[in-house]
Amino acid sequence: MTARPANAHQARLLKLLRDGGPNSRAQLGDQVDLSRSKLAVEVDRLLETGLVVADGLAASRGGRRSHNVRLNPQLRFLGVDIGATSVDVAVTNAELEILGHLNQPLDVREGPVAVFEQVLSMAAKLRATGLAEGFDGAGIGVPGPVRFPEGVPVAPPIMPGWDGFPVREALSQELGCPVMVDNDVNLMAMGEQHAGVARSVADFLCVKIGTGIGCGIVVGGHVYRGTTGSAGDIGHIQAVPDGRPCACGNRGCLEAHFSGAALARDAVEAAQQGLSPELAVRLEAHGALTAVDVAAAAAAGDATCLDLIREGGTRTGQVIAALVSFFNPGLVVIGGGVTGLGHTLLAAIRTQVYRQSLPLATGNLPIVLGELGPTAGVIGAARLISDHLFSPA
Repeated sequence: MTARPANAHQARLLKLLRDGGPNSRAQLGDQVDLSRSKLAVEVDRLLETGLVVADGLAASRGGRRSHNVRLNPQLRFLGVDIGATSVDVAVTNAELEILGHLNQPLDVREGPVAVFEQVLSMAAKLRATGLAEGFDGAGIGVPGPVRFPEGVPVAPPIMPGWDGFPVREALSQELGCPVMVDNDVNLMAMGEQHAGVARSVADFLCVKIGTGIGCGIVVGGHVYRGTTGSAGDIGHIQAVPDGRPCACGNRGCLEAHFSGAALARDAVEAAQQGLSPELAVRLEAHGALTAVDVAAAAAAGDATCLDLIREGGTRTGQVIAALVSFFNPGLVVIGGGVTGLGHTLLAAIRTQVYRQSLPLATGNLPIVLGELGPTAGVIGAARLISDHLFSPA
């Protein structure tokens, strides 16, 4: 993909076609502030670039029938969502529909070279199935702070060896296409906004609870990244004064007390201390425990696991309550690997938020689990690169 929209009007039309699918010129005209003649000029110029193609006649609205247009069905985006312990790679079309998706275990602590070898191998597998001859752009999510304009991770606490690595530049050379990089929770928020539970909400928080904890902040329909890109790093808000040491160097951070890694550590302690026979059996069988084991034991009625989930949900809810009082969002979405803990976790978070925040902020505030699961990040990654490519150069 070499063409880019020449102006803001063309960019707006491309994003309308991405988000709404094929549409008639007349219907597009209802959504943009352009005269009929100016709209025709801009659509014709997009057709000339090849970004947009004709798609037959539209249904009659009375009078002369309008022509449908759509984004070029040959456009392909690569979405990559790197987590601490796994990676998702997907190919989408220009309308961000997933055409192929792979998930594999991965240890982000192995460093960027090893991780990107695996990512490129997965992308090659998807390409070999015939889904794409090449990629027109790629979006990449990483589980740490990103200096957004340069696409560079900065001192990520759970990503040793990644500080300052030129992710965008390195992958752009390997893939032969433009690349954009962002924090993984921002991409999760964008995915839920595009195709999930936040489709009709302009201002919301998206909290991802996985190996770490982060928050995507969407204001007026756009992700808010802050001055340098570190907005939403709520895992390092202090939840317990003088609490446990955290990977960031401080003590008492929310992430140190409730995240996938913290929950696994607490589960092992409970098993070894004889507090949970169910966890003890699982630890003996597998040699390790994860949030999945805690969820399974809790579902079987294990009181210790239920307490661990409620305690973690309460601490998370305390932090979210402060955010709700400050930001007054229209929705809070909870996602990430630890959401396998389900409604016990959600109930604890809701209770704390509704108890601590003012009624004006919480009176009509839904707090819900994300709809898209592991595909939220890859859809958000494709949305990220399409936002870039569908903007004037």
